[in-house]
Amino acid sequence: MAKRGGSSKLNVAVIHPDLGIGGAERLIVDAAVELASHGHKVHVFTSHHDKNRCFEETISGAFPVTVYGAFLPRHVFYRLHALCAYLRCLYVALCVLVMWPSFDVILVDQVSVVIPLLKLKKSAKVLFYCHFPDLLLAQHTTILRRIYRKPIDFVEEMTTGMADKILVNSKFTALTFAKTFKHLDARGIKPAVLHPAVNVNQFDEPSNSPKLNFLSINRFERKKNIDLAISAFAMLRTLEGDMLQGLNLAEASLTIAGGFDNRLRENVEYLEELRSLAEREGVSNQVNFITSCSTAERNALLSQCLCVIYTPKDEHFGIVPLEAMAAHKPVIACNSGGPVETVKNGETGFLCESNPREFSLAMAKLIQEPQMAQRMGVEARRHVTESFSTKIFGQHLNQYLVDVARAKED
Repeated sequence: MAKRGGSSKLNVAVIHPDLGIGGAERLIVDAAVELASHGHKVHVFTSHHDKNRCFEETISGAFPVTVYGAFLPRHVFYRLHALCAYLRCLYVALCVLVMWPSFDVILVDQVSVVIPLLKLKKSAKVLFYCHFPDLLLAQHTTILRRIYRKPIDFVEEMTTGMADKILVNSKFTALTFAKTFKHLDARGIKPAVLHPAVNVNQFDEPSNSPKLNFLSINRFERKKNIDLAISAFAMLRTLEGDMLQGLNLAEASLTIAGGFDNRLRENVEYLEELRSLAEREGVSNQVNFITSCSTAERNALLSQCLCVIYTPKDEHFGIVPLEAMAAHKPVIACNSGGPVETVKNGETGFLCESNPREFSLAMAKLIQEPQMAQRMGVEARRHVTESFSTKIFGQHLNQYLVDVARAKED
């Protein structure tokens, strides 16, 4: 570990399953950028990196990205996704182990099964970032699925506990970690909370006259509960007589944007389901769908909207509320999971029960009082800058990295 000016400069490997577009990918890209800015030599390894569908930093030269195992399948006839993901990550880890010199610290993201293999590098410490226990994300609905998942779930807990340091993305995830991995908790293995962050400098000042447009940003996955945004938007018409007199709701719109991968059956099916829902609700002419927009396009959408609707329930963290608030926009989100830790209810947005009426009532408040949306937007920007900027995130992550490396020396 080289020392310059009293600070530690480390060789850092980052292993991530699939370097596409999403909250987990955004975090790992921010981690690589921030660690590089602290003077560390960072190299990202992954099993998939589509240069036409990725975050700009992964192709800008800020850090090298090396792909191993892209030829391996993602599924077998749309089944065995977890097993295939494990095999792909193990192949990446094996290539790092055999083909690269020693690293001081290896940051492993999401998939813990690679940790025992990487621990064979005696000179390296392993830092594991757990977004959420995978066994809770997987379905255990049939006997065959339970049989299939049982060894995978066991391996997940066992290998997670082998990391030198475990980080999670929220206090909500930390509590879930303790309840789920009971054996690790009994051994006193407690993860540290490192909230994801957002680069506040990438967002321009908001439009002086934002349109009466609500914006939803999420991957097209059913667990993101995007149906809620469409149903709440449609319900505004039932509130028109009571709360929205004098306003022309025909001018209102809902934009649904987010990550979309036509390789994934769920993405394709769910988009069609959402289009059908908008048709049934009678608002298809006011709902716009945008798939896989660029960062610049997303920022433009944020600048022009009235507020952001964030619909996942019990979300592990949720980067979208931070991006919205950094762009001076209030957020309407479910009163559960990560948004409880990021959205200040009544100050930077509204935390609601996960039903269309509650969301619709919050939307109506902002339609009635656009000045409220502007005030909340100003407070939201200040809140994110002080607590959730990439600079703050980078400082905390750098400290964890240096501490883990020093423990190696001790």
